Amino acid sequence: MSRARHLPPARLDAPLLSVRKVRKSFGDHLVLDDLSLDVDAHRVVVLIGASGSGKSTLLRCIDLLEDIDDGEIELEGRDITDPRLDANAVRARIGMVFQAYNLFPHLRVLDNVTLAPRLVHGSARKDAEDEAMAVLERVGLAAKAQAFPDALSGGQQQRVAIARALVAKPAVMLLDEVTSALDPELVGEVLALLAELKETGLTMVVATHEMGFAREVADEVCFLHQGRIHERGAPAQVLGDPQEERTREFLRRITG
Repeated sequence: MSRARHLPPARLDAPLLSVRKVRKSFGDHLVLDDLSLDVDAHRVVVLIGASGSGKSTLLRCIDLLEDIDDGEIELEGRDITDPRLDANAVRARIGMVFQAYNLFPHLRVLDNVTLAPRLVHGSARKDAEDEAMAVLERVGLAAKAQAFPDALSGGQQQRVAIARALVAKPAVMLLDEVTSALDPELVGEVLALLAELKETGLTMVVATHEMGFAREVADEVCFLHQGRIHERGAPAQVLGDPQEERTREFLRRITG
């Protein structure tokens, strides 16, 4: 079946992102179990839960890096799991940042950030570099544009990875445990950047173990367990007064 070259028009009356009864298995292992989640524009939804609860798989399914077995995922009112759609056109509306920085070590920071706009989207080099410099300024790394990744700290490399995702002006940013590979003293600078991005109105879905960040920045916290959302609500409720025993057990373990 041929893929559509362009995405259909967005529906403004729909949630920005809607995950509906999504199921995903790897072999006999059910990872996402009829999971549903709506994310409105300009909101920050934080996913918490133990390793293996389905957080990373959910983000990878939204970004079409994994095929779902059942259900539907809509972005801006469009079913992005429709096999006729061009997956690259969908991903152009989604920014994805992983635990690992995934920067090309042989390319300078500026080239890492401009690679996709130039090669995938056909932007002229000067236009791509001008936009990249504006985004690097935004994340506090304009002075490092000509540096190679190995000359940067882990926190700086992760901020470059975030800049690389931002340069496409995505409708939603997906961030998967972006501080887990950082030394403790570098975690704060990345979380501070995400807090600043929230103030700009950027829609984000963030999987994290940083409960302080979830409490301060999230509009909604979702606790995942065995591929389902077992509890969701405002940070003060889920983190401060959880109603589900599994949520209470998880929080006791993670906070000591």
